[in-house]
Amino acid sequence: MIEAIGNQYIVARPVYSTNTFGEEFKKTQRHHKTFLDHLKGCCSCSSQRAKKIALSLFPIASWLPAYKIKEWLLSDIVSGISTGLVAVLQGLAFALLVNIPPAYGLYAAFFPVITYFFLGTSRHISVGPFPVLSMMVGVVVTRVASGGNSAPELSSSSTENDSLIEERVMVAASVTVLSGIIQLLLGVLQIGFVVIYLSESLISGFTTAAAIHVLVSQLKFMLQLTVPAHSDPFSIFKVLESVFTQIEKTNIADLVTSVIILVVVFIVKEINQRFKSKLPVPIPIELIMTVIATGISYGCNFEQRFGVAVVGNMSLGFQPPITPSVQVFQDTIGDSFGIAIVGFAVAFSVASVYSLKYDYPIDGNQELIALGVSNIFTGAFKGFAGSTALSRSGVQESTGGKTQIAGLLSAVIVLIVIVAIGFLLQPLQKSVLAALALGNLKGMLMQFAEIGRLWKKDKYDCLIWIMTFIFAIVLGLGLGLAASVAFQLLTIVFRTQFPKCSTLANVGRSNIYKNKKDYADMYEPEGVKIFRCPSPIYFANIGFFKQKLIDAVGFSPLRILRKRNKALKKLRKLQKRGLIQVTPKGFICTSDGFKDSDEELDNNQIAELDQPINTTDLPFELDWNADLPVNITVPKVSLHSLVLDFSAVSFLDVSSMRGLKTILQEFIRIKVDVYIVGTDDEFIDKLARCEFFDDEVTDSIFFLTIHDAVLHILMKKDYSTSKFNSSQEKEMKFDFTINTNGGLRNRESQVPMETKF
Repeated sequence: MIEAIGNQYIVARPVYSTNTFGEEFKKTQRHHKTFLDHLKGCCSCSSQRAKKIALSLFPIASWLPAYKIKEWLLSDIVSGISTGLVAVLQGLAFALLVNIPPAYGLYAAFFPVITYFFLGTSRHISVGPFPVLSMMVGVVVTRVASGGNSAPELSSSSTENDSLIEERVMVAASVTVLSGIIQLLLGVLQIGFVVIYLSESLISGFTTAAAIHVLVSQLKFMLQLTVPAHSDPFSIFKVLESVFTQIEKTNIADLVTSVIILVVVFIVKEINQRFKSKLPVPIPIELIMTVIATGISYGCNFEQRFGVAVVGNMSLGFQPPITPSVQVFQDTIGDSFGIAIVGFAVAFSVASVYSLKYDYPIDGNQELIALGVSNIFTGAFKGFAGSTALSRSGVQESTGGKTQIAGLLSAVIVLIVIVAIGFLLQPLQKSVLAALALGNLKGMLMQFAEIGRLWKKDKYDCLIWIMTFIFAIVLGLGLGLAASVAFQLLTIVFRTQFPKCSTLANVGRSNIYKNKKDYADMYEPEGVKIFRCPSPIYFANIGFFKQKLIDAVGFSPLRILRKRNKALKKLRKLQKRGLIQVTPKGFICTSDGFKDSDEELDNNQIAELDQPINTTDLPFELDWNADLPVNITVPKVSLHSLVLDFSAVSFLDVSSMRGLKTILQEFIRIKVDVYIVGTDDEFIDKLARCEFFDDEVTDSIFFLTIHDAVLHILMKKDYSTSKFNSSQEKEMKFDFTINTNGGLRNRESQVPMETKF
């Protein structure tokens, strides 16, 4: 019965153990689906199921018929043109990160948008080149392609570099196709949940480290230096060493141009950010600076006068598709898996932000399929792996993009550049593209501020961020990602292996129990200890759990058990020899010189010492907390009841199950009653299946709540509840009533006490 009185409530109910609750309230029989049932459901076919599958595979069929032409078309057109111009420049710039000619970046900016238009579930992200993925692909290209030990300046007009360019393009395309296949398989098998192993802290630290890699890799274009490429661990330091050893060879024209571009881009982007609510559309500073830089380079003939490196020949139209290299597949399977996971994680994270903002659903598995098909399609046409660039998606959303119609129109802009006006970009300096690439890193570089915020919120997450950054910088992006995931999982193991166990006590004389160290007005029943474990118990932390429990109760039950069994052996010998007498006042030993060998007992009879104590053969009652005869000492134990709060213990493995049973047996054998509270029915069912219960450890030790167990202890030990209320009769039915003011009281009844345990 529950009575509500204002902001208080009064609950009157019996004290429930799990068994008594099960006797009073019968559980309904539920059918739990087996693996075979799920398999039958997956293999079943109907017209509705076929329609559902078709709509899930082609989300365009859901949103396109509902497209509001009058309201959305103009916004999508404006957004598509703006996003397309940014995509062109980012495609050219990010191709430098892959160590292939800039023209191939246009393919990477065009093909993924087409396939994602039909298969993607997000309406706002702009798929295409992403600097982190481009850098990861570039590392693989450098390692696998011949000539990986050095990186000569790539020029389409240089005949001696044609074969090297073709090989690098082949490697980049093959890696892209393989990562697309991995994404497609993950999506088809419905295991897109793998991305949950990449936490926000890990992604933030990894992308920040990748931004540093991008920054270092672009120095050679900004300074126009011939820097050997490296893909092994510590490669970033080797590149920096190479840059600084030949810093005197810097092309001043490229350096000045790139610095001017960087400063202007940063300033205007800051203006866009601060006044985004007042600007109708963000200022397209990348486009403006590209047009100005291209015009000045062409008009002043920078290539001939200052020897700057330019984009060079931009062949119009598309190149024929290629067949990926199986050998590259074999050499890059690990790298491709990392590229696939990172690409999906970034795209899904950005898509989730927009889906929450505009209240529409996205499907992680369908996103994997869409990105996988996009990468396969792109790689077949000599593009490289893509995801979504944060800045490009921001442009598409902030300029009014409503659907992927804007994405399709951005692809049309890229198409126009590919087939018609690409030649106009031939005089553009590569240092300008490098500066534009760095200008898009501001958001990622600003993530260093996360360290301070994470340190205040969660030090484990802060450590994950720092270690991920260090791993990615030192080991490289591929190995760094693997090491970061391993370290992150290790922190989870560490948190559960060393949980913050605590001892609880009653707060305010109510049914609330909190850590006894946190509050001043606490009540702990005499002889009762309440111990809480806030994590799963498994093979790695059962030893830690046992030690924390021993620390909480203040003694080792096994040591007490052995001491008592030793004392019992001595008492039997004294009684057998007639050297001991029992009086109402205690024991009288008639021989002060009696001695026995503890060492002999420890070494030769250790197994017997761990057995339950049996005093039935003695002609007297034995109180272990009373004084024993001379030369017989046993530590006194004031604890008579131990309550284990397992409300946060989600599972128990077989190894820890044996350890837990041993701990319970040790306490029970020294006459300490043990109770477990807060577990669900499946937890108890698993213990029963594993034959956990026996004559010593029974299933009657389980109670619904801590308070149920405490009240049961009070009744069982026939406590005077004057601790809670000054008046009580022994012969009564206990009906404990709790109110939020903290009062625990007993309601007397004429019915004799009847308690089930």
